[in-house]
Amino acid sequence: MNLAVVHSRARIGVDAPAVRVEVHLGGGLPAMSIVGLPEAAVREAKDRVRAAIQCAQFEFPARRITVNLAPADLPKDGARFDLAIALGILAASGQIPVEALDDWEFLGELALTGALRGCDGTLAAALAVAASGHRLIVAPDNGAEAALASGVEVRTARTLLEVCAALEGRVGLPQAAPQDCQRAPLPDLADVRGQTQSRRALEIAAAGAHHLLLIGPPGSGKTLLASRLAGILPEPSEAEALEVASIASASGHGLDLAQWRQRPFRAPHHTASAVALVGGGADPRPGEISLAHHGVLFLDELPEWSRHTLEVLREPLESGSVGISRAARHCSFPARFQLVAAMNPCPCGWAGDPSGRCLCSSDMIRRYRARISGPLMERIDLHVEVPRLAPTLLRTDAPAGESSADVQARVVAARTRQLVRGPLPNARLGQSQTNAFCRLAPRDSSLLERAVESLQLSARSLHRILRVARTIADLADSAAIETPHLTEAIGYRTLERQGERAAA
Repeated sequence: MNLAVVHSRARIGVDAPAVRVEVHLGGGLPAMSIVGLPEAAVREAKDRVRAAIQCAQFEFPARRITVNLAPADLPKDGARFDLAIALGILAASGQIPVEALDDWEFLGELALTGALRGCDGTLAAALAVAASGHRLIVAPDNGAEAALASGVEVRTARTLLEVCAALEGRVGLPQAAPQDCQRAPLPDLADVRGQTQSRRALEIAAAGAHHLLLIGPPGSGKTLLASRLAGILPEPSEAEALEVASIASASGHGLDLAQWRQRPFRAPHHTASAVALVGGGADPRPGEISLAHHGVLFLDELPEWSRHTLEVLREPLESGSVGISRAARHCSFPARFQLVAAMNPCPCGWAGDPSGRCLCSSDMIRRYRARISGPLMERIDLHVEVPRLAPTLLRTDAPAGESSADVQARVVAARTRQLVRGPLPNARLGQSQTNAFCRLAPRDSSLLERAVESLQLSARSLHRILRVARTIADLADSAAIETPHLTEAIGYRTLERQGERAAA
């Protein structure tokens, strides 16, 4: 036998397309070549594979070895194909049975000693293997991650020699199992003292998946509030948890299994670049908005962010995904995140404070607020003032606020009412769904028209008011949107005043 075919998986974004590793031994001077769009790390596999085969006490064939990674037009990167290439060489040279490779897929980097090392994107590969009906062998480092995928048999091996012995039927490989770890508790909303209106807005945002902007002076609790949003959101479904874990696995930062089945909370620094935020690079990787998929993206000091960086958020906020195009490939990453932003009302931070300490002129305040574009501000459903707390509320013996568990129960009930009407939360309703589910009485329609005219709101802002009002009605267990629900929803848009892009 001079030819062997081994199955493996590439990594393209968060996808894991199948790759056939075809190994042929031919005549001629001893040499080894790898074809099929291999990048540097893949081309270097020939040196790692040679050393690993020899350390495992196998014979490295003194033949002309050609390794084809098919399909040939799919870019291949990383060292994930090392194990498959080594097994293909051993099978083609008759040192292991070639028929034993048919039902398995292999993923892992080989050390020079023959030890098997983990690679990124293993969860996405395991999910793809489950759909193909094959079985999977990975390194022990990736076993717990791959075992999160249901419907696939995952085995772990420490060395190339162990894999070969298992394929020959001499030993059995241990089956991978999910790691049993204690989830870290999320920050509790009970830590927030006072701030009744801000807590109310946080609950509405969680119930309807609305975006939220917190505006207040330094130290008023904006970051504290934002960090509690993930703890009052409904628990993610199994499918959502797998999507979040697959993105983390493909990011290159690794998957923290202690955060399994938790909503992600991402808080990048305001100096982050547009690529860091949305993803990219020569080998496209997910950015912060994708790492916050099905969770919360918190942008503190919003006016301090580069305007170009903020503008790239506009399309993902609407579509829930981001496309990264490069000369050799195109990747699409999911980015269905919930945005929470925070900002000061003025450059010094104290505009509107009763202390009167603000010394900023009206022109300074206008320029500061104009750093955030109107189109981006329109896409944020709730604009909330976070006032400075009274000293009595900062005492250690002051009563604690309502807990996250109590608020989450109301949020889950409101989400359940939304999902009875349709598959989407209120913030993501389309035009026809908004017209069907957010109908107003004639008196309330006139009220909304007057508000739109007075505040000079766009059609997008009008529809967002209706969706927020629908969420408020759901929290009140009301079948119809009533006047108090609508007026409260309008109150969360009052920062859009006659040409201003934000207000204190």
